[in-house]
Amino acid sequence: MAAAKKVLLVFGTRPETIKMAPVWMALKAQPERFDVKLAVTAQHRSMLDQAMRDFGLTPEFDLDVMRDNQDLFHITQRSLEGLRGVLDQFQPDCVLVQGDTTTTFVGALAAFYRRIAIGHVEAGLRTWQKYSPYPEEINRRLTGCMADLHFAPTGLSRDNLLAERINADTIHVTGNTGIDALMWILANRPPQFDRVLPERAQEAIEQKFILVTTHRRESFGAPLLESLGAIEEIAAKYADRHIVFPVHPNPNVKNIVHQRLGAKTNVHLIEPLDYVNFSHLMNRAEIILTDSGGVQEEAPSLSKPVLVMRETTERPEGVEAGVAKLVGTNRARIVDEVTRLIEDAAYRGSMTGIANPYGDGKAATRIADILASHLSQRVA
Repeated sequence: MAAAKKVLLVFGTRPETIKMAPVWMALKAQPERFDVKLAVTAQHRSMLDQAMRDFGLTPEFDLDVMRDNQDLFHITQRSLEGLRGVLDQFQPDCVLVQGDTTTTFVGALAAFYRRIAIGHVEAGLRTWQKYSPYPEEINRRLTGCMADLHFAPTGLSRDNLLAERINADTIHVTGNTGIDALMWILANRPPQFDRVLPERAQEAIEQKFILVTTHRRESFGAPLLESLGAIEEIAAKYADRHIVFPVHPNPNVKNIVHQRLGAKTNVHLIEPLDYVNFSHLMNRAEIILTDSGGVQEEAPSLSKPVLVMRETTERPEGVEAGVAKLVGTNRARIVDEVTRLIEDAAYRGSMTGIANPYGDGKAATRIADILASHLSQRVA
């Protein structure tokens, strides 16, 4: 019987952890095929740790690169240097990276330098705009140049890779592992709102509420102020609606959000939530306003209308299916769309009850089977 293939999963942020956890579970369930280990850069320390606890993950290698006021140069340099030692020690047959973070790119680059097979989970997302989102668009394109296996979540993602002349035989449409993660969490981890939410917020989520998240770099400055103005106007217009807003810890977001919205009685500014409680919070929301890629994918599985506060999205499938709408950061447009969703039941209904275009919850199993087949055929 052939020896189990060594597979190293590399990630560094909460979104990567969430989407890699189902892959880890699928690989660990087949010890005869895979010897699996986890390496984390921890480019986002506390939020990474929180997500790992949610899924019961313990990394064998922890680079702990995060520092106060870190920039992309720091993350890239420290992660690349640290991963060299990890690869030399474990000597994997394959490195799996996910998505489009700096860790994703650096993980692929380190494996490329050691001529190790690279699998890219959630491959093929594109806006075709270099700085939107930044630095993610370039991270995922560069990762795609190096990957040997491309696990595309949708047919459109596959088409994007083909347009870049990626070999069709290396592209596999699997669905998105984020849907696997969401379904697992909702089925296996109950919420603990009494532990993580202030009393007023606990009361708010028993009523009709709008969930808001925003954190992207390209939204800093004027775009963020514009979207906060929209939230301010919505709060004043609909006193019977609550707005629940987990505020990202980045000072470029946190300070401005609290200045603009902190005094609004029906706006609840809360600390960032762990993935378990945030998933259940999404499941209770009436409407979701976000610039998050993960939320765009997850909310359709919960039949929640999503307004995307970005000018572009690398996840257009939701927009095309009618479960999401791209509204940018224009104050008037955001207010108009929220108003329509609140006041027009038929319009709101048209954005719900549609099959999620991003996946069916079985992506990780498909990835494990494809990876096993590929590694069994690979000649060292």
